[in-house]
Amino acid sequence: MTEARSVPLKFGGEPITADRARRMRWTATGMLVAMAVLFFTTHGLLGDHPAWGYVNAFAEAAMVGGLADWFAVTALFRHPLGLPIPHTAIIPQNKDRIADTMAQFLRENFLTPAVVARRMSGMNVARAAGDFLVASPEGSGDDARARITGGAAELLAEVLESLDPDRLGNQVRSGMAAQLAKIDVSPLAGRMLESAMTDRRHQPLIDGFVRWAGLTLEDNEETVKDIIHRRANAVLRWTGLDERISTSVLDGLYKLLAEVLVDPEHPLRSKVEEGLEKLAQDLQHDPDTRERVEEMKRDLIENPAVAEWWMGVWERIRQSMIRRARSADSGLGMEMRKGLADLGGALKQDQRLQMQINRFARRTAVGVATRYGSEIVTLVSETVKRWDATTITGRIESAVGRDLQFIRINGTLVGGLVGMTLHFIVSFL
Repeated sequence: MTEARSVPLKFGGEPITADRARRMRWTATGMLVAMAVLFFTTHGLLGDHPAWGYVNAFAEAAMVGGLADWFAVTALFRHPLGLPIPHTAIIPQNKDRIADTMAQFLRENFLTPAVVARRMSGMNVARAAGDFLVASPEGSGDDARARITGGAAELLAEVLESLDPDRLGNQVRSGMAAQLAKIDVSPLAGRMLESAMTDRRHQPLIDGFVRWAGLTLEDNEETVKDIIHRRANAVLRWTGLDERISTSVLDGLYKLLAEVLVDPEHPLRSKVEEGLEKLAQDLQHDPDTRERVEEMKRDLIENPAVAEWWMGVWERIRQSMIRRARSADSGLGMEMRKGLADLGGALKQDQRLQMQINRFARRTAVGVATRYGSEIVTLVSETVKRWDATTITGRIESAVGRDLQFIRINGTLVGGLVGMTLHFIVSFL
């Protein structure tokens, strides 16, 4: 009984405890005692005045009605006066049957697919979710969104930490490799190159290549001179002409690269553009070129060096995501809240999206009721059956005991009024 009294319940929005039910029980008992005292007090005054007859009849009938209702209410939960009267202590003795009846009632009236589908058809789950997600930043909705995003961020960090980083990285790499293997990159590269040349966006690429060639040549002047020196015959080396030839060759190359760089119409630049145009066409239409590109792509995907590079990149990404998820100043929470608000706006405005989500929610709820309805009601039944008689009696009495005491009070008053009415009728017969 102590456990039951500590659990507050609610009826009509007002908290009800076992203490309030006990006070009402004392009130009802006090009325019964008062009627008994009034009955015995007025019994010796019946001859003094006719009014005492009405008072005595009222008290007598009220006492009988109060006693009858006391017996009925008490018999629900225990044996009246501790006497093992048949058909008393109904709830403790029928605990298991009550549990099965409650479970069957729940199964037949709430967890059938037809009932769930009918209830869900009148609910706009998507719109309700949208209203919650776009709640005013100054209201409780923002606090709730903050809790959601904070919990989601911490959950993300926990997942990233708990999973094997190498295995997860390999799974991500395998997924990306599988998707890349499905893509025919050759036509895509050809179209990109063709589009860039049409918009003259390839010119900076050629300029960059020319500059790179000039810097490379400048860094390797001695190597070029050494090659010319070794290739020259003995006469040239003896006369020193090889030095002048190598210098002339380098000067000529520098001049050529400078002319190509400053002259957009230079013939060499045109040759490079012709080569790029042909490459764009071959990438799109030449089977041999496309096969070579695909082979290069496969070699790149299967290259262990690429796999090792990706694992390093993935580990940096993973650690960065963990730090951002756990850092209050990272902005991840703000980004997630903004994303949730955008999602809420879409749920409120997009009727088609609402229809799809509501259909999914309805089918999910019906599926849960169909597959797990029996398990749910079994859980309810077994939980109630595991309660001992004192616990279930205390909990039910805490929930409805106060209302049952009103039955005793009403029975006392109604019984008294009936008794007084009968005395009035008998007095005139």
